Amino acid sequence: MSEQTKKLFLLDAYALIFRAYYAFIRNPRVNSKGLNTSAIFGFTNSLLEVLNKENPTHIAVAFDPSGPTFRNELFKEYKANRDATPEDIKKAVPYIKQILEAFNISVVQVDGFEADDVVGTLSRKAGNAGFKTFMVTPDKDYAQLVTADTVMYKPKSAGNDIERWGIPEIQKKFSVEKPEQVIDLLALWGDSADNIPGCPGIGEKRAKDIIGKYGSIENVYAHIDDFSGKQKENLINFREQVELSRKLVTIETEVPVEFNEELFLHKAPDLEKLKPVFEELEFKTLWEKIAGKKDAGPTQGSLFGDDNNTQASSAGFNTSNQTIKDAKHEYYLVETRQALDSLAADLSVQKEFCIDTETTGIDVWSNELVGLSFSFEKGEAYYVPVDKDKNKAEEIVQRFEKVLTDPAVLKVGQNLKYDYLMLKRYGVEMQGPFFDTMVAHHLVQPGLKHNMDFLAETYLNYTPVSITELIGEKGKKQGSMRDIDKEKVKEYAGEDADITLQLKEPLLKELEELKMVSLFEDVEMPLLKVLAEMEYHGVVLDSDALADFAGKLQQRIEALEKGIIEDAGTDFNVASPRQVGEVLFDKLKIDAKAKKTKSGQYSTNEETLQKLKDKHPIIEKILEFRGLKKLLNTYVEALPKLINKDTGRLHTSFNQAVVVTGRLSSSNPNLQNIPIREEDGREMRKAFVVGDSDHLFLSADYSQVELRLMAHLSEDENLLEAFNRGEDIHAATAAKIFKVSPEEVTGDMRRKAKTANFGIIYGISAFGLSERLNIPRGEAKGIIDGYFESFPAVKEYMDRVIAQARDKGFVETMFGRRRYLPDINSRNGVVRGVAERNAINAPIQGAAADIIKMAMVGVQQAFRKENIQSRMVLQVHDELNFEVLKSEEDRVKEIVKREMESAVSLKVPLEVDMGVGRNWLEAH
Repeated sequence: MSEQTKKLFLLDAYALIFRAYYAFIRNPRVNSKGLNTSAIFGFTNSLLEVLNKENPTHIAVAFDPSGPTFRNELFKEYKANRDATPEDIKKAVPYIKQILEAFNISVVQVDGFEADDVVGTLSRKAGNAGFKTFMVTPDKDYAQLVTADTVMYKPKSAGNDIERWGIPEIQKKFSVEKPEQVIDLLALWGDSADNIPGCPGIGEKRAKDIIGKYGSIENVYAHIDDFSGKQKENLINFREQVELSRKLVTIETEVPVEFNEELFLHKAPDLEKLKPVFEELEFKTLWEKIAGKKDAGPTQGSLFGDDNNTQASSAGFNTSNQTIKDAKHEYYLVETRQALDSLAADLSVQKEFCIDTETTGIDVWSNELVGLSFSFEKGEAYYVPVDKDKNKAEEIVQRFEKVLTDPAVLKVGQNLKYDYLMLKRYGVEMQGPFFDTMVAHHLVQPGLKHNMDFLAETYLNYTPVSITELIGEKGKKQGSMRDIDKEKVKEYAGEDADITLQLKEPLLKELEELKMVSLFEDVEMPLLKVLAEMEYHGVVLDSDALADFAGKLQQRIEALEKGIIEDAGTDFNVASPRQVGEVLFDKLKIDAKAKKTKSGQYSTNEETLQKLKDKHPIIEKILEFRGLKKLLNTYVEALPKLINKDTGRLHTSFNQAVVVTGRLSSSNPNLQNIPIREEDGREMRKAFVVGDSDHLFLSADYSQVELRLMAHLSEDENLLEAFNRGEDIHAATAAKIFKVSPEEVTGDMRRKAKTANFGIIYGISAFGLSERLNIPRGEAKGIIDGYFESFPAVKEYMDRVIAQARDKGFVETMFGRRRYLPDINSRNGVVRGVAERNAINAPIQGAAADIIKMAMVGVQQAFRKENIQSRMVLQVHDELNFEVLKSEEDRVKEIVKREMESAVSLKVPLEVDMGVGRNWLEAH
């Protein structure tokens, strides 16, 4: 092996493990036995990326020891503020070491020294032996070790490619002349994560300025008189602390560890050892990528190492991310009449194909179609450009109408609702069945990202072309797809269709494994078309009513502002949280224990002020002022600006792949968050009207669906009986809790019982209930205890669900929708408490989401079957809203009530409240 080819990769194990664990923290990977495999999966992917992309000749992995290090002897509080290592990481490490053993990669660990000290020492010794060393870590501390022969190698993270930091990068990023000056920089700056104190008052920017100018801590103190004020005072008073910090941040390069070239040689993995580990972890796709390609022939940079050091290299393979440059593909430009007809004919005989639209922007209503791309074979795709002239464009789109509307052909796509809407604007109403890869992934991994780039990297080890490579960065003279050469667009668009088609199979496999195929095919995919039609039709807004309301709100806001300033006894900006905090806590001294945020100003968020609203009348006014300002700015003034000029209607976007519980959300505008429960918010409903005098606004709202689901799931006799008798559930609950007859229940009792009813679903605590009802904690505890005494099966259900979540790592609805709970076994009580509350609520809220989706599909199918012209226009929480032809009113009411109440069979009846009127307020 020549000296020039020696490449040593040293991996900081825990830095990569922690990074991988927290990358999946919102929705971790969990196998069927409940083991959180996020850290193992992420670490293994980083390892494979290094092995295949970089073709190291030598490799080793450094681990921190389990006991203290020399830094703890220097400073007992070193890393003292760190939380205990998560249990899931502790469980992951033995598996990672097994994987490394199977890969024949050396593990290096030295008592008393951290991994960075081991890496630092080995990199120095390797440099002396003629190696180029790559330190694989996201940890900035390693920057001090960079030399001409040693670089930092930061693996891919969400949205970021691999980074290599050599001397020029260190100079640029840290504003230093030499990498070793990073030690002095960190000594001043400190590190809260490792509890390294640094110098008070000196942060990252100032530390860079100081070391950039003076070069070292020693030189800073040699010129201490150049400094002044508090900064000089701190540098003098905390000199020992700064010098201690310098020792703590200095990576040791004289660790007693041997650099053994033979031991670190990159060898072939032992697949027989690797297979049972991957099987236990359920890394099926990862195993297929490795073992499935072992007969693919030799490749440069394979897992099996260099051809000169292993016979196994003849069976090499490459699992690093492919790109369009190295993936085998044929993408065709389709422009002639003959080619268009041929493509349409080819598509018509397929069982499935992928369809993707290329447009001038992401908004359906304000952008144009640029082209269509299709794929029905892996590695093949067809791009059809369309004319800027809409009539000519429609002619081309309609050439594919027959196959796009064929119910025998499955249409695959990523965010298909967008393509559906764009095609409808050009005269073709696409028909199912559909397979939307974005929605499929949201079902199997609801807390992760669902964009195509992420899915391609996760499932296919493929990195697609970035849109910015074609049209540039947003805000930097970004171009339009219309302006790009067709050949370039063909490659980009063809790749989109090709990769999306390839994603279908692994996602379908996961849906099958998780038993979610029915939920996907019978609910989510039919719903896609329902939502698209709702968006396309839109809803009518009365702009004049909103303008009138805006004027009234502005008057009230000004009056409140005047009253607040009078109460404060000083003029200030009521809209400024900082000035509000100073007035409340420095001037009026409302709370002597008022907390400050990290920025040094008082916290005056709603939660803080709600707790103090009885302390001073100014608080209630500030809360009302903020509420009215938000209503005015976010909705009353903003909504009219979103009305489409061509249609005269508001076209919100309904999102199936955003909320982890399965609830629909909406955006541009977000109609789910209109504060309609407050009196002022209810005024907003007046503005949602019908298009003409021939129509009525109909609102249909599930009555207490989540409480009914709690009764069904818990099978509590008292709760079931109350619903089946048609009793006022809150009054019935109050009678049970307060041990009085139903006739003796007061309005206050009912209010408290109602809050408890809905609070229990969200796992509310006595503290939370006391805050919500503004009652003593003891009284709140009495209400909760009384509730569980009255409905004992509810408590049993809650305990059972939490226990199942602890065992499995997830909960699921009665329809199989999952929510993963990575923190359910956390040692941190607060974090664990949040996970437990989610465990109780997710099966209920998720089931409610599924039920209203089923109802929407049922209503739309019934409308189509009977040729009903009335339309569903809005979905908000547990409510459906319709623009109804007066002549169809009675029939529409019958259909809506039937479909909503029969969406699912429960042990208690589903009930729907209905109303009609000229606008949403009258109908509700």
